[in-house]
Amino acid sequence: MSKAAERNMVVGLDIGTSKVVTLIGEVMPDGDISVIGVGAAAARGMDKGGVNDLNLVVQSIQRAIEEAELMADCRIASVYLNISGRHIACQNESGMVPINEAEVTQDDVDSVIHAAKSVPIAQERRILHVLPQEYIIDSQESIKSPIGMSGVRMEARVHIITCANDMAKNIEKAVERCGLKVERLIFSALASSYAVLTEDEKDLGVALVDMGAGTIDINIHTGGVLRHTAVIPAAGNQVTSDIAKIFRTPLNHAEEIKTKYACALRELVGKDDHIEVPSVGGRPSRSMARHILAEVVEPRYQELFELVRDEIIQSGLEDQIAAGIVLTGGCGRMEGAVEFAEEIFQMPVRLGEPIGMHGLSDYVQDPTYATAVGLLRYAQQDVQNRQREDSSTNVIGLSKRILSWFKGEF
Repeated sequence: MSKAAERNMVVGLDIGTSKVVTLIGEVMPDGDISVIGVGAAAARGMDKGGVNDLNLVVQSIQRAIEEAELMADCRIASVYLNISGRHIACQNESGMVPINEAEVTQDDVDSVIHAAKSVPIAQERRILHVLPQEYIIDSQESIKSPIGMSGVRMEARVHIITCANDMAKNIEKAVERCGLKVERLIFSALASSYAVLTEDEKDLGVALVDMGAGTIDINIHTGGVLRHTAVIPAAGNQVTSDIAKIFRTPLNHAEEIKTKYACALRELVGKDDHIEVPSVGGRPSRSMARHILAEVVEPRYQELFELVRDEIIQSGLEDQIAAGIVLTGGCGRMEGAVEFAEEIFQMPVRLGEPIGMHGLSDYVQDPTYATAVGLLRYAQQDVQNRQREDSSTNVIGLSKRILSWFKGEF
């Protein structure tokens, strides 16, 4: 087996409440990503995005990693890891600095971003992301790229995403126990946005709603930048639990019934459709009308969608989401979910699947892989940024050495 680093690879590890997914991507010379390894395992020891049994989580990660390594014929050393949970929070901040030279340099941009993120953060919290929204130079607003522009002072507005430090440490510890290094920790919905949103949607205004098993993660973009982030600690597991209780069937069978037969909108189900429902305690299976299943699922989906709608209204950005809602994640792909969401939100809704992937694209062309694919895209950009920084640092270092050499000579 070859080392992943030798073949210019990036690895995304999506640890969800119900499933752990590992994707290995090879960065091609043209900058595209080719998926060469896919591993998936049932997640055990996770609840609503948090670790509640470290050993079980480690076992789940190992299974997903080994499967992906076998398919890609390589060894993984480091991963880009997602994080979610009710502890995720966001805030929009701004900072201001004087412009030192005649025009804005990269140092000025770094300084103003540093000033914007230098807000008091509770000791038990960690900054995950500082995402620039816009720059203001003197009286000129809405500047996307200020480098090279002239002015006296510059202001930056940024979106800061934070998480609970203990939650982050626990999920990182699970990965490190598998002998892996965590390159970066990325908020799940931010990763998903890299995989399923188009630039046109971000410019026009769009809400990404990533519906998993334990949480619903929300990102709202307007004007091409991220404005709001939220996590709702309720999702697909509530639907599974309802089916298990009402149909008196074990949770694993309830999950299977939900995945194969459930519909979020009862009017789409024929009255004559029937399904087999396994019983508990060795009792024989029963035949039930599928529309009864839809009558159980629809009220729960309505509740979940209304929680999302309330969050969007509280953000104050409801009127700026002209491109509507993009549903992704395992819960988003249920039959009738898109149609029902359009009724609840009263705006356009589409199902978000990963776009523009190469290699084993058939494996990952599914909403359940949105976060994992997004992690690969994030990793690719992060690697490029680091290489750019390293090359500019080397150029500056070389210039200083040449200058000192000349000073010594003359």
